[in-house]
Amino acid sequence: MPLYEYTCRDCGESFDKIVRFSEADRLPECPSCGKNNTHKKISAGAVIGASQGGSPSPSIPASAPRFT
Repeated sequence: MPLYEYTCRDCGESFDKIVRFSEADRLPECPSCGKNNTHKKISAGAVIGASQGGSPSPSIPASAPRFT
């Protein structure tokens, strides 16, 4: 099960939640205020990978062969 990071639009609380794949589209209730006005945040890993202009993932050595 993946771990998602959420932010509540009502109170600003950020929280993590492990979610089943079958429930990944459902937004969880905020543990702080109890409202369902939450949204998924973009993970730092996705932002870092996207900012490298199509470079391989940081976990893949630069010397690894590239197949296009």
